[in-house]
Amino acid sequence: MYLEILTPDDTMYRGSAESVTMPTGDGEITVLTGHIPLISTLVPGTVIVREKNEESLFAVTRGVVQVDGMSVRVLADTADRTEGLEEAAIQAAKERAEQILKEKRTDEEGFADARAILERELAKLQTVRRLRSRRRSS
Repeated sequence: MYLEILTPDDTMYRGSAESVTMPTGDGEITVLTGHIPLISTLVPGTVIVREKNEESLFAVTRGVVQVDGMSVRVLADTADRTEGLEEAAIQAAKERAEQILKEKRTDEEGFADARAILERELAKLQTVRRLRSRRRSS
């Protein structure tokens, strides 16, 4: 099937996939060729793309998923490939976002921005840890 992972800033993936697993508002789903048509919300977490015995992992935040049986389109606010992500840097960014959340409790806009940053860092952290555990079990 054909897969696109798109953000407002970039095309993160465009090509074929045997399956794609993603976090939705109704739980994690795996889509294969011929899947019934579906539109769902995307929640922060990990998208796993499988193609020819290879897996690519992406940390995603909120968005929308559209499936039509022969293609999947993932429209995410943000998406990051796991290559190049460093757990220590993600942990530091997460802690900064948590501190900003504490400081901005009365500032609605600042609080919302900090919450979005925290969601992104948590999704990255989850994805990096998931990749690390997969490598250990291989």
